[in-house]
Amino acid sequence: MAALLSALLLAVPQPAAAAHPHAKPKARSAGLRWGLCPYYLYPDLRHTGEQCAHLDVPLDYDHPRSGHVTLELSRLRHTSAHYKGVILTNPGGPGAPGLDLPASLEPFVPGGVGADYDWVSWDPRGVGASSPAMHCEPGYFKGPRRNYKPTSAKIVKYWLTRTKRYAAACAKKYPRLINNISTRDSARDMDRIRRALGVNKISFYGFSYGTYLGEVYSTLFPSHLKYLVLDSTVDPRRVWWGANLDQDKAFQRNIGIFFAWVASWNNVYHLGSSAQEVSLRYNSELAELSVKPKGKLGPDEFADAITEAAYYRFGWTQLAHAWHLLDAKGKRAPMIKQYVEADTPGNDNEFAVYSAVQCSDAHWPRSWAKWKAVNTSYARKYPFLTWNNAWFNAPCLYWHAKQHHPLKINGKHTASVLMIDETLDAATPYSGSLEVRKLYPNASLIAEPGGMTHADSLSGDSCVDDKIARYLRTGKRPVRRAGDGPDARCKPLPNPRPHPA
Repeated sequence: MAALLSALLLAVPQPAAAAHPHAKPKARSAGLRWGLCPYYLYPDLRHTGEQCAHLDVPLDYDHPRSGHVTLELSRLRHTSAHYKGVILTNPGGPGAPGLDLPASLEPFVPGGVGADYDWVSWDPRGVGASSPAMHCEPGYFKGPRRNYKPTSAKIVKYWLTRTKRYAAACAKKYPRLINNISTRDSARDMDRIRRALGVNKISFYGFSYGTYLGEVYSTLFPSHLKYLVLDSTVDPRRVWWGANLDQDKAFQRNIGIFFAWVASWNNVYHLGSSAQEVSLRYNSELAELSVKPKGKLGPDEFADAITEAAYYRFGWTQLAHAWHLLDAKGKRAPMIKQYVEADTPGNDNEFAVYSAVQCSDAHWPRSWAKWKAVNTSYARKYPFLTWNNAWFNAPCLYWHAKQHHPLKINGKHTASVLMIDETLDAATPYSGSLEVRKLYPNASLIAEPGGMTHADSLSGDSCVDDKIARYLRTGKRPVRRAGDGPDARCKPLPNPRPHPA
């Protein structure tokens, strides 16, 4: 899922972990000892009130005595007199760091309900402050890169060589970890966290890929779940080759919505008076940057930055303004800033774990001929993301770990689930939420018709957020309706309006 690296992600990508003389030594997991957080990696945690701890878990759950990995956990304790227990949370990815997530969520649950819980998150195995943290090829996303679109045999060779080298680097550095970093491993890690916390049941709040983690955990450990909140749900039938092809279709639709919005403000951005004109301007910019990159900004970096608009409405004004400055005045710095925020060049930790999880969770075609045929066909109809997505996932062509069969998701024994999704979500299409609702008889789905922002609960839409607060306070969710549609509807947040210059 191409953009899942940069966005499934409420958590802000952090700098790569490095040895630090003031880092706390890793403690063995006789119990959790809460203390200071790894501020060298997460400086903002100094001001959140969160505590952190280490937990050792088996590297290989089938051979638990063969070694361990160390997870870094964070906790924001309850402050109300109405304690409701522990709620774990995961921001997505796979590969997204989670330590700063408790303080990013707890204050935004309406009515102070967040204060009723101990919010706990963690850097999943391989990520951030957990050890070992994967760093296969630092600078992998450093620009400018060759055009995503394979317009010549030279470009195809460039990307195939590059992705094959990346897969080999991960295998050389982490030969055991890449074979023990599936979603099932992370679900088992979650249950070790539960046990270390000394509680029989946890609640879980997952975003994007984190919803799939919640699906797997609830299938393996349903008796240990109290409440389950899933925002922007992954379709377990499509893990992961099919999920990426589904994205190609959905992103084509959503970028058209963004281009139409830009055109509606042509008096501000001057990029075209129709969606078609804006699209032509986009393709013209790609062509120019392919011939002559502007510093770090090549065609791929520009494409990655614009792709964010198909994920979220939140950043449209900043992105369109940066594009206007690039187009009208040749100012590249604002657009480079957009690209840097999307790709975090120089830190491949998230991408390394993303690749390790996705490439081993499920079977991928190992034939370039198959990749070429399928993506060529998709690119004819959905040109915006198809080849970007294909090359983003191409390390799976050469991945050196065993490919697993995805766990069959069973929601029959899960007591209570609340789901949220916008119907034009592109990263995890709405059809996934409808499918998962079928699998969980005790689930209710809140839909936001016409909304196209990904994983945006607790973002100020009172219709959605009040229902989440009610669920976390009382366990009550919208009444389950007959049929395969949603159980409640909320109006999504409106499109942004440009700010005065």
